[in-house]
Amino acid sequence: MKEFSATASKLISELPASSAKADLGRRAVALERIIATKAPPPAIATAARGLAADLIKSYLVPLAPSVAPDFARGKALYAQHCASCHGATGRGDGPQAVGLDPPPIAFTDEARARERSVFALYQVIEQGLDGTSMTSFAELPPQDRWALAFYAGSFAYPDDKATSGKALWAGDAALRNSFDLERLVGSTPAALAAELGEGRAQQVMAYLRRHPEAIAAGHAAGTLTLARSRLDEALAAYGRGDRKAATDLALSAYLDGFEPVEAVLSARDNALMIRIEGAMANLRAAIAKGDPVEAVQGRVSTLDGLFADAETALAPSEASATSSFVAAFTILVREGLEAILIIIAMITFLAKADRRDVLPYVHGGWIAALFVGAGTWAAATWLITISGASRELTEGFGGVFAALVLLWVGIWMHGKSHADAWQRYIRDKLGRALNRRSAWFLFALAFVVVYREVFETILFYAAIWSQGNGGAVIAGALAASAVLAVIAFVMLRYSRTLPIGKFFAYSSALIAVLAIVLIGKGSAALQEAGYLPVTPWPGLPRSELLGIYPTRETIVAQLVLGAMLVLGFLWNRRSAVKADAISA
Repeated sequence: MKEFSATASKLISELPASSAKADLGRRAVALERIIATKAPPPAIATAARGLAADLIKSYLVPLAPSVAPDFARGKALYAQHCASCHGATGRGDGPQAVGLDPPPIAFTDEARARERSVFALYQVIEQGLDGTSMTSFAELPPQDRWALAFYAGSFAYPDDKATSGKALWAGDAALRNSFDLERLVGSTPAALAAELGEGRAQQVMAYLRRHPEAIAAGHAAGTLTLARSRLDEALAAYGRGDRKAATDLALSAYLDGFEPVEAVLSARDNALMIRIEGAMANLRAAIAKGDPVEAVQGRVSTLDGLFADAETALAPSEASATSSFVAAFTILVREGLEAILIIIAMITFLAKADRRDVLPYVHGGWIAALFVGAGTWAAATWLITISGASRELTEGFGGVFAALVLLWVGIWMHGKSHADAWQRYIRDKLGRALNRRSAWFLFALAFVVVYREVFETILFYAAIWSQGNGGAVIAGALAASAVLAVIAFVMLRYSRTLPIGKFFAYSSALIAVLAIVLIGKGSAALQEAGYLPVTPWPGLPRSELLGIYPTRETIVAQLVLGAMLVLGFLWNRRSAVKADAISA
């Protein structure tokens, strides 16, 4: 106790400066003092636990992984880093264990395993153990360390207990509702046995340590609980007259509470997801307008009922293989179609302009977006948790940028829809216009357009994957990829046979529509991130496919962009008439 309390005091003194650091330091010294004077154990326990709780509140010490760890990843890491000492089956009999003092821990020792939580294993993996051959693996990403801790913690429980634990978990709703990732990693089997009985506790631990993704639904319910809590705090702040705090808390309820489960809810009940998004927007608008407290309270109550419906939709019983397949299929087709339409238009244009030398830039752009998307998947899985705000900002700014670029491209292509105008352009400008700078511009456009869709698809897929049914998700993705490949093939083949004038006319119309869709989606994402105000327009339809959202800001942005396109098209037509008159 003296050693641990002294270490705690030293580490607290090395923490970054904060308003709580001085008090934590004094309490750490006081803990050392009462240990040295042999105070009664309950007094020491109270002081130590209180210090730990306030330390966690002040410095946000992570007590659980942000997403369910990958058990298969933990198995691979164990074989690479641990089996040489702890043995392939966790018995402490690896080839390098001979002569080690103390010997490596046998993870199969059930008596010791009963008193060991996954969090305790994680701490040892992160920090190592002084005086032993167990070194720190802090160089591994946190999610890898969690995966390794879960795998090491599974050795004491055989596969047959995991099988019976699966049935127990599926058939006991109260048990599922009582668990989240923090409880799973923080509970020892002994503590759980005191609650459930020895046999049931072993079965639950055997199953959940092998399948932490089964907690995902409970985690989803936890984030909705956070959303409810933030809304209650927002209502309290609004009642005090602190409108800014109420606005920030309502935004946090969406980004930190609802956004993490939005993807899964969209896959299972898209209509409910849309109703919740609309209700959240209406609440923020009511706060911004200064509506009466009773009106704001009514909107919070509406959201509370919608969150209850969402918890039902997110229940484990709803996570069927069919729903996972359909979700993976529809998400990829929906997100991929926009990108394919734009990329095909760019490829066909360059082919018709006889500038195939620039095609590598376009292909390089969308291929690079796929590689960066794979990196985003890895980062979101192993290194970081992409926050709701980061997601919305990426989608928002990406959508707005792509829409503005497509505005220029659409007007330009419409201007070349007359054969004479195209011939003059070919003769006078094309060789100079498609230089290296504009080729890199095409690379950037292809990258942004594709990465925006890849980014959103990745986040949706990560959420669906965490619900299990990985085979169904992969099957849905493959089926969607096949459909998109067929669409791309048909579009490429058909566009090659179009006369140049019709190609530019159709392409300019298509790009104009996509620009309006993207400016709507981008504006809506910036609203959800809190970068744009929200003013609902009741009665207007909502269509995610067309980028139509019933708010003043998104509709006005689309109308302004549409007006600019119309003016550009009219200018092109007037210029074409003048050119025809001069040539006549």
